[in-house]
Amino acid sequence: MAERATRLSHVDASGKARMVDVGGKALTLREAAAEGRVRLGARAYRLVSRNRMAKGDVLGVARIAGIQAAKRTADLIPLCHPVPLESVVVDFGMEPRRSTVVISSRVTARWSTGVEMEALTAVAGAALAIYDMCKAVERGIEIEGVRVTLKRGGRSGKYRRS
Repeated sequence: MAERATRLSHVDASGKARMVDVGGKALTLREAAAEGRVRLGARAYRLVSRNRMAKGDVLGVARIAGIQAAKRTADLIPLCHPVPLESVVVDFGMEPRRSTVVISSRVTARWSTGVEMEALTAVAGAALAIYDMCKAVERGIEIEGVRVTLKRGGRSGKYRRS
């Protein structure tokens, strides 16, 4: 079975990168969620989970970093449109057996393009803040599994990661 060529919307006819024109698209409710994990060592995990890290409230700082990152996505990803976000939620779960912090984000906007990149950037920003605040205690921190878990709105409809 031959694979069909997909027209890339972020390049022009000559192959040059371009920003997609979304001016003719209707404003609709867009929502996206993402998740990722930060694997810490046992000592760093214990300090974070007890809010005893010397640098302060790791998860509180990471939540703000994630929200800020979502708001600045267009400044970080060259072809992303600046999107007027309505809400950004960043939450954390703890996995003691794996010494892992699970980060989740949910982003909404009424706009002409989706907010998956904003949701991913929120998770990545929060993960980097956790890394920064814990690196003095643990050198082997790993950021893993950053992915979209939900996308809703727009022409392509709903996607939920199973």
